[in-house]
Amino acid sequence: MITLAAPRPAPATEIGSAPRAAMGSRMSGFYRHDLDGLRGVAIAMVAVFHIWFGRVSGGVDVFLALSGFFFGGRLLRAALTPGVSLRPGREVIRLGRRLLPALVVVLAAAAVLTILVQPETRWETFADQSLASLGYYQNWELANTASDYLRAGETVSPLQHIWSMSVQGQFYIAFLALILGLAVLLRRILRRHLKAVFVVVLTALTVASFVYAIFAHNADQATAYYNSFARAWEMLLGALAGALVQYVRWPMWLRTIVATVALAAILACGALIDGVKEFPGPWALVPVGATILFVLSAANRLADPHTGGRLPAPNRLLATAPFVALGAMAYSLYLWHWPLLIFWLSYTGHQRASLLDGAGVLLVSGVLAWLTTRYIEEPLRYRAPAATSPAVPLRKRLRRPTIVLGSVVALLGVALTATSFTWREHVTVERASGKELSGLSARDYPGARALLNRAKVPKLPMRPTVLEATKDLPATTNDGCISDFDNIGVINCTYGDKTATRTIALAGGSHAEHWVTALDLLGRLHNFRVVTYLKMGCPLTTEEVPLVMGDNRPYPKCHQWNERVMDKLIADRPDYVFTTSTRPWNVKPGDVVPPSYLGIWDRLSQNRIPILAMRDTPWLVRDGEPFFPADCLADGGDAISCGIKRAEVLSDHNPTLDFVAQFPMLKALDLSDAVCRQDYCRAVEGNILLYHDSHHISATYMRTMTNELGRQIAAATGWW
Repeated sequence: MITLAAPRPAPATEIGSAPRAAMGSRMSGFYRHDLDGLRGVAIAMVAVFHIWFGRVSGGVDVFLALSGFFFGGRLLRAALTPGVSLRPGREVIRLGRRLLPALVVVLAAAAVLTILVQPETRWETFADQSLASLGYYQNWELANTASDYLRAGETVSPLQHIWSMSVQGQFYIAFLALILGLAVLLRRILRRHLKAVFVVVLTALTVASFVYAIFAHNADQATAYYNSFARAWEMLLGALAGALVQYVRWPMWLRTIVATVALAAILACGALIDGVKEFPGPWALVPVGATILFVLSAANRLADPHTGGRLPAPNRLLATAPFVALGAMAYSLYLWHWPLLIFWLSYTGHQRASLLDGAGVLLVSGVLAWLTTRYIEEPLRYRAPAATSPAVPLRKRLRRPTIVLGSVVALLGVALTATSFTWREHVTVERASGKELSGLSARDYPGARALLNRAKVPKLPMRPTVLEATKDLPATTNDGCISDFDNIGVINCTYGDKTATRTIALAGGSHAEHWVTALDLLGRLHNFRVVTYLKMGCPLTTEEVPLVMGDNRPYPKCHQWNERVMDKLIADRPDYVFTTSTRPWNVKPGDVVPPSYLGIWDRLSQNRIPILAMRDTPWLVRDGEPFFPADCLADGGDAISCGIKRAEVLSDHNPTLDFVAQFPMLKALDLSDAVCRQDYCRAVEGNILLYHDSHHISATYMRTMTNELGRQIAAATGWW
């Protein structure tokens, strides 16, 4: 998950580019072949760790720091040089010429592979992320996905890696605006002190970004991982190094030690630090700091004539041809290796690549990267003087291959954008036609009644369709009546008979929430109201450090919310609290009552508030990973192959019943027989798709469970 491009005009190196000229500017003294080699090391680490270890190597942080060094350092030097003008329009065009051609080609290829390899349920996500990648906001698209509990089980995107390019692109524009603004405002006023002003401002921004990254990491690491400002300090440090490198005067023995330690830290980073969980927090200082030290370790013969421009031994090693050649195609190799890996895993159904499979993916990625660099990146990146000279007739200029190549790439970008918008519109139209799901014929679509009442099931198309499923949600989600991950406030909404005096409090996480569809219908029918006390991924629990079910990341705000919601429940004194009473075992088949639920039941019982304890519905997991039945069905599966054995997700005995004697006010509810057959939980029953994702019951199927839920609540409450 990195971006390797650090654009710059000649004479300056850029991430992923072949060596063309001197580093930075005339002031910099000599070309840094060793940094080309460092790019080669970083892309090798990234690809190897992605393909065989499923870990973050720290390579993204190396490249972000180098991006700041090349791009930011060059702009700073230009701003500080009298007589040198900054032209933002030209800089933006140069960025586009450098970054977009290879990106468009890879996105177009990925679009074709998505259609050929992945089910149509994944096409909408690809369209969204394709547009986000082209618009350089992919990091925010992924941040929204990471914070969306209902999308937590989605398959890994083949475009996930482009998040860092978006971060980098946003940094380029923001940094360009900052430097240009300061230069225009202060160049004439503070000529002698302009450098100090730049250093102070950038240092302040770097510190602010780093502090923000720490707080954001602790609050919600999954979202902070993609946050632009939480990543900005990595590039700002590189920019500061680019401005100050010419003043570094270390003896050769110290340069050698620094370079050796820095390179060792970079190589060891992926093995010793779990970047997926620890970045962009303090541990990101290891790859970023090591990169900055490696940059500063090389001699600059203009700044330090005593070294004669000699490089320390580690730098000389990375300046050799193999490392430089690999670094030259780093950008394209990064673009290709991740989608090829994801498509291969999707095609084979494997969770990890074997040694042979991974080698094949790496080989194909390398070939495509070389071809992309040689025949797309380089021809469009560098503008030949003769091609734009007025002396060359227009007719001859238009015949140049680069014009044709540029036109083809532009057309690919337009076609990709148009196709993405068209598919999104198609999905929107199909979902709009699904508004009548609430009025499906009970005879044609019996759903749970086919299991409970042996209702006949006519041969009709399944509803919701695989494209409708993701939006077949409970009203509380659409109404904003469930607190998201960041919100610790208690949101109360009322359903059922809103004027009734009898109240059922629907409390807990989204697995309590999906019952609101049936409870709302029952409330209207039997004169009680349903008041919500809900938070995403957060059941009623006394757990001090709750974990998000599925990815096991810490969820401290769940504990804070639980403290608030329990106080409010006791103060509001509903007639009953409806909540889930079981969870899946993480270590073996079946389900269990978590010990942390008992404290909740005890407190409610002490306050004389009875509990309607609903056994949780099955979570669909295959090979340790959640799966979407809609994806499986769209990929050619059927109701059985896209389901799961009952014994894997439900114990023979409802674990809640073991605690009824201990908690007399606990009323056990169990609708397992409404979602599973005696031995199997199918994906479709009574012509209705059970799940809208991997573990939440669709609103359409929930409606068909209303009668059975009503029967069990009546027996527990005596209300009707």
